[in-house]
Amino acid sequence: MSLATIYSRARVGVSSPLVTVETHISNGLPSLNIVGLPEAAVRESKDRVRSAIINSHFEFPTRRVTINLAPADLPKEGGRYDLAIAISVLVASGQLGDLHLRDTEFIGELALSGDIRGVPGLLPSAIACQQANRQLILPEDNQQEAALVEGNAVFAKHLTQVTAHLLKQAALPACVSKPIEPLPLDHKDMRDVKGQYQARRALEVAAAGGHNLLFIGPAGTGKTMLASRLPSIMPAMTEAEALAVASVQSVAGRKMGLDWHWSERPFRSPHHSCSAAALVGV
Repeated sequence: MSLATIYSRARVGVSSPLVTVETHISNGLPSLNIVGLPEAAVRESKDRVRSAIINSHFEFPTRRVTINLAPADLPKEGGRYDLAIAISVLVASGQLGDLHLRDTEFIGELALSGDIRGVPGLLPSAIACQQANRQLILPEDNQQEAALVEGNAVFAKHLTQVTAHLLKQAALPACVSKPIEPLPLDHKDMRDVKGQYQARRALEVAAAGGHNLLFIGPAGTGKTMLASRLPSIMPAMTEAEALAVASVQSVAGRKMGLDWHWSERPFRSPHHSCSAAALVGV
């Protein structure tokens, strides 16, 4: 087979659209071209993939290799496509036999030695893969993040482990998810507030009805003190709400794991002098 189709995931904010990695090997002068709006890190993946394949005791094809990252109008960035590109090259060159990988997705950055490195913002990809009912093969560094989702995700440390898994020689370990257990909450409690009866009543109405609330007043009157205690009188987040919040944390580059405070609603207190860009995080 000189044509292979492998699935991966892009990162666009907190969403993770599907990316199809198409690899075609044809006769001609040895070359490797990547098309489909790749940015610099994606274009440089051809050197990482070549070294990773060779150092994993496979043969890199000395023919004309064309790789298309579809959809072509979606910008691609980062090293998250390295693993999918390497597998597509191996499948297209016939080194993995006649594999059908329609139910598998690959995400991971490759080192020159073939080791698989973690990528930022993987949780939205794990959620999207679980919704698509596919198995996700991801780096070991991201296993705790993927374990937050009850999916069929497995992790690997090296490219040879992935190929052995695909050839059914040695199965990869699964990212085991655990039941969500509420941890002791870190936010401040409303019962610590003395007085402020009118403001407390406003907080209770806002929490019960899901309303917006605006406190106005001079400094030192207790606006931030009261607002910081609003989560203590709100119901615990559902699993869907917790995953939505965790996706934002994941994209922001924070480590996520099973010890995350699932039931705790986040509270942020930006300084009043911060710019609009700092407030929204751009």
